[in-house]
Order: sequence, then C-alpha cells, then structure tokens
Amino acid sequence: MTLHRSLLLVSLLAVTLYAAAAPLKTDVAHSSVAAVFKQMNVPVESRFKKFNAQIDYDPARPDAAKASVEIDTASLDLGEPEMNREVAKKEWFNSAQFPKASFVSTGIRAAGPGKLNVSGKLSIKGKSADVSFPLTVKAEAGKQVFEGALPIRRLAYNVGEGEWKDTSMVADEVVIKFRVIAAQ
Repeated sequence: MTLHRSLLLVSLLAVTLYAAAAPLKTDVAHSSVAAVFKQMNVPVESRFKKFNAQIDYDPARPDAAKASVEIDTASLDLGEPEMNREVAKKEWFNSAQFPKASFVSTGIRAAGPGKLNVSGKLSIKGKSADVSFPLTVKAEAGKQVFEGALPIRRLAYNVGEGEWKDTSMVADEVVIKFRVIAAQ
C-alpha cells in the first residue's frame, strides 16, 4: 500500500510539473514587435504586423525558460505602401528569399525581481549572430508581459545593401523593441 501511494504521489507530481512547464499562448493581438531607427537623423518606429512567439516560462523557474520568435520580414509597416514594398526588396530584407527573421534563446537567467537576462541566436537575411539583452517580465491581468529592447547593427545582417550601406540616410543602429503578452 505504501508503494502504491508513493507511485501515485510521483505520478501526480510529474503531471503537475508537466502542466506547469506548458508553453504559454501568445496574445498576438495585444503584443508588438517594432524596429526603431533613424532616417536622415529623424527617429522612426515601425511595427511588424506578423510574428509568432513561443515562450515556455514558469516564474518559479526562470532559468528553465525558453523562447523563440519568428517575424515575417515583409510585414514591416513603415506607414506607406511604397516604402513597405521597398523594405521587402533584395537590398533590404530580401523577403522573397528570407521571409522570416528569427530569435531562439540559448539561455535565460534571473537578474532580479521582474528582470531576466536573455541570450540567444538572432538570424536575419541568412546571417546569424549571438545576442544578449535584458528584459522585464510582470504579471498583468492573469497574463505574463515580457518587454525589452535589443539593439543591433543592420549592416551586420546585410539589411541595406548597395547604395543603402551609406548610413547617412538610414542609420546602422536599429533597436528591436517588443512587448509580448502570453498566458497559459
């Protein structure tokens, strides 16, 4: 009888841990991913209309968290259809050949209450690099809210080729800002 109770307890514990480790469902309608850059020294913020985030996060075990994000590169909205078509071209994102940009975490570490340090691989236009950045996480209305900013250099990913390598028109520095809302 003791063996049966022990097996039952282990089974219940395994089910509980499995349930707690389930990936969160991203609320894409209330989440956002944007690129912030300077064009002719004027700040511009444009949003990606299509992206998908997979987050496996348990606040009790932040070091076990995992995240991956895919962004549809042709979905960048600069506010004008002609400019949106331009950034999808070969010189910019080359969305026909590289339709997705992606980030896959390799490590997430607690950095204090409501703060995480995230490391991973960012891939844009066939180029990949190891990146790391801080992010905040907070519970809000029964959901987890992840917010952060990742500064990159666009030319490291060949975003802006040919005449667009000149950074006097469009700066090399780009900040990828995100706010992802997710729940069980």
